[in-house]
Amino acid sequence: MKISFLLLLSLLAPFLAHQANADAVMVNKAMQATTIAEYFIDETGVTVELEISEESLPTFKALIPDTVYQKLGFGDTPESDRLNVFFKEQLSLIDSNKYTLQGRVIAIGPSTRVLRDPVNGTPLPIQTGAPEVIRATLHYDFNDAVPPPTELSFISPRGQDIGFIAYHNSVAINDFRYLSPGLVLELDWQDPWYSRFTSNRMQRMYSAPMSGFIYVEPFEVRKEIIVRPKDLQRWIDLGLQDKKEIPIELQGIIKEKAAKFLAAHQPVTIDGRKMTGIIDSVNFLERTLTSSRVVDPPKPLNIDSAILGIITVYPRNGTLPNEVVMEWDLWDERIQKISVSAVDQAGPLPSFLEPDWNQLRWENFLKNPEIPEILVIESPAGSLQIFLYNIKTVLFAISIILLFWLLISIKQQRTKKLPIALLVLCVCLSYVAHRYGMSNQPEQERASRIISHLLHNIYRSFDYREESDIYDLLEQSVSGELLTNIFLETKRSLVLANQGGARAKVKDIIVESVTLKPGDKENSFKAEAIWVVSGSVGHWGHVHKRNNRYQALLQVSVNEQQWKLEEMAVLQEERL
Repeated sequence: MKISFLLLLSLLAPFLAHQANADAVMVNKAMQATTIAEYFIDETGVTVELEISEESLPTFKALIPDTVYQKLGFGDTPESDRLNVFFKEQLSLIDSNKYTLQGRVIAIGPSTRVLRDPVNGTPLPIQTGAPEVIRATLHYDFNDAVPPPTELSFISPRGQDIGFIAYHNSVAINDFRYLSPGLVLELDWQDPWYSRFTSNRMQRMYSAPMSGFIYVEPFEVRKEIIVRPKDLQRWIDLGLQDKKEIPIELQGIIKEKAAKFLAAHQPVTIDGRKMTGIIDSVNFLERTLTSSRVVDPPKPLNIDSAILGIITVYPRNGTLPNEVVMEWDLWDERIQKISVSAVDQAGPLPSFLEPDWNQLRWENFLKNPEIPEILVIESPAGSLQIFLYNIKTVLFAISIILLFWLLISIKQQRTKKLPIALLVLCVCLSYVAHRYGMSNQPEQERASRIISHLLHNIYRSFDYREESDIYDLLEQSVSGELLTNIFLETKRSLVLANQGGARAKVKDIIVESVTLKPGDKENSFKAEAIWVVSGSVGHWGHVHKRNNRYQALLQVSVNEQQWKLEEMAVLQEERL
């Protein structure tokens, strides 16, 4: 069969008209099926893009043109007869009037399988090494039906492994699933977003036209709303009437109007007090099963699938509230169910709101909540401590001399009072020097502790929202030009540009090793440090963990009677 399939690929080359790749999402392994079918539905009919593997060829051989069909020894049944059976009995579509749609082959030819992301099903940016397939483009006409059918029934070969996804005017109706006979699709031509398969297992994950999330953290409570501008148009005129596309020049106006309107809706109450929030960002989004990202750079957007994300922030003072409530107040005949989630340190708790149950409530049931705090860094040595540290050796030498004096006095039977008194005094001074003397070029353990606390406080500074607060806290741990550099670089590394400015929250800083290096500056020390920063990003209902390992050469110096990081040269940065 392998030889025949390769021969078929070569024979079909002249029949290839075009190749189409489409974005897709998935929640199972349907995208790895031996055959992939993508259905594109619009007012003229249904276009189907097929990827047919060698294993599936017997099921779809009816699509092969006569000349190739006969050369491969499949028989001499005319193509028209074969296609008539195929489109009526094998891969069929039946409309709401029980009429079987007439199908035809637009193009067929050799190609390669589209390699897709193993989690969300979207085509991968690199397609090298993809296996060979037969790609066929089919079209099913609606026969100029006015209006187009409101329902389609899917007929497919029984027992055949077919992964599929359907789009209605570019809106994905389902996540990647297996195609099975008897599926029924209800088409909403007024708004394709609401087109649905009657089977619950075929519902896509992101089917709600609006969604709401609250994130509860010690330094802020955050409200995130996802909404389609087309749905919002029913409450406020966004200038979308009779439009099929949202042009780039209109997107800024829509964001401004939507933010102003939503500022007065979905009120948030914290510990019984109604809060006024700060609009943090408004962006058009693209969503998959695994992530959501800002549409950047801007581009014209299909009005049926375009979505907005609006973030409102309620700053906190570093403590967790006892209760947070978000009340949903936008309901109409279309909006009868809202997907929501409350997210805290324990993770997200998803649920749904309905007109009779319209409050998303978070209560503080955390037994051991993590409250970020700034650590107290030990003070550098004072002048007296440095003096005591520097005379330790001298006192030890004097003690040895006095001890010999005492021994000689005992041997020669001379008076022993003076050497004993001086020896006791010198030993006491040696103890005091050893106990309280300190250098500003610390040993390994002390240097590790200082560096660990400095790094902890640097990252903890970014728990605060206001830049002035962050800068003031950083100034307690960093000095010189490095202060501005760390402020900008750390903020950059924590901010996700493709999430509209969402910032990762640092959960833990673990110093793995500190190796002291020779230094030539007084009141300072150099060390090579390796540390791991663990954090998480909560956004649009997703919580993603991030771990980075850093290796850097650090110089820590005494500045204003405090240990501060003065220089830092990053040697290696690794995403774990």
